[in-house]
Amino acid sequence: MPTTMVHVRVEPRVKRKAERALKAMGLSVSDAVRVLLVRVAEEQAIPFDIEVPNTKTIAAMRELDEGKGKMTIVNELFARFRKPRK
Repeated sequence: MPTTMVHVRVEPRVKRKAERALKAMGLSVSDAVRVLLVRVAEEQAIPFDIEVPNTKTIAAMRELDEGKGKMTIVNELFARFRKPRK
């Protein structure tokens, strides 16, 4: 079957991280894009949710970008919820 070329512009850091993650799954970037496009063509929809962040989430993201916020790992977050309330 004949194919056509698709060009995608993305930040180099994003590409490197995606390449590493996809390689661990046994896929290339081209494979992943091909899978995405096939699903969109077949389902006539994006195969995952795309949501606009709310005002509170946007503010938190800006804080992190500015180095003001604090990120915690999931286990630390859940540990906070497990502590008895006073």
